[in-house]
Amino acid sequence: MVANGECRLNVNINDLRKKSPQRVTGLLNAAHEELPAFHRALKEYVSSVDTNYAKTQEELFVGFEGSFGSKHVSPRTLNARHLGNLVCVEGIVTKCSLVRPKVVRSVHYSIYPTKDDDGNLLETEYGLCAYKDHQTVSIQEMPEKSPAGQLPRSVDIVLDNDLVDKCKPGDRVQVVGIYRCLPNKQGAFTSGTFRTILLANNVILMNKEVSPQISTDDVHKCKKFSKQKNVDVFEMLAKSLAPSIHGHEYIKKALLCMLLGGVEKVLPNGTRPRGLTHSHTHQNHSATLHKIGVW
Repeated sequence: MVANGECRLNVNINDLRKKSPQRVTGLLNAAHEELPAFHRALKEYVSSVDTNYAKTQEELFVGFEGSFGSKHVSPRTLNARHLGNLVCVEGIVTKCSLVRPKVVRSVHYSIYPTKDDDGNLLETEYGLCAYKDHQTVSIQEMPEKSPAGQLPRSVDIVLDNDLVDKCKPGDRVQVVGIYRCLPNKQGAFTSGTFRTILLANNVILMNKEVSPQISTDDVHKCKKFSKQKNVDVFEMLAKSLAPSIHGHEYIKKALLCMLLGGVEKVLPNGTRPRGLTHSHTHQNHSATLHKIGVW
């Protein structure tokens, strides 16, 4: 975290469960009491490791990931018994607000929130106030997990500091956070029902594009496979495509050529039609297989 210049340390809750299961139970059931203790402990530890970095970061946070057991829920299964708990909610982001500054510490010309000695009203100096990034998003339960014939349910999530802009609409995410309710009072009366939100602690993208890890050994194996003399590489790859489907060798060869691509088609008048290649002809199979060898 210090090396990357970040302010949030991600901790796997499974590791914490092995070390101190009682602490994990308290964290899951009373997160609003336990999380500040984790943040203070991280601040003290970073101060002992790198004093200068601890001074530059006003706040340090602990983000949790891993297995949450019965606390791993969806917007539909969130209910009153989860209030105050640390839960992991899974769903699709449907709406994101703008990232706006939220005041953390305000600076006034006099004591707040009363008037000064002369009875003058307070005046806030907004230029000297401290702010943090603030964003609200809504996530909806996944369509494949929602009951048929029922509208999918959603929950509002509050993102602060470094968690803002971690996701965009359409992303499938797991959000770890504290499930809290907000006051719902109109005048001096309340209906007894309250709006609930999730105060995010960590955002984990589920559909994040991962670049393929191709090692040098893999490249050598591909080149060795392409240079085999006793084996027809094109036939072998066609048979390896959809091995559970027997027969249809020509269809498999055509699909293989479509997957690998081919050479550009140039018409006599010089135009290049989109989507047409010569990969279906026998004389251009060598060009297609050359791609395999290079890769």
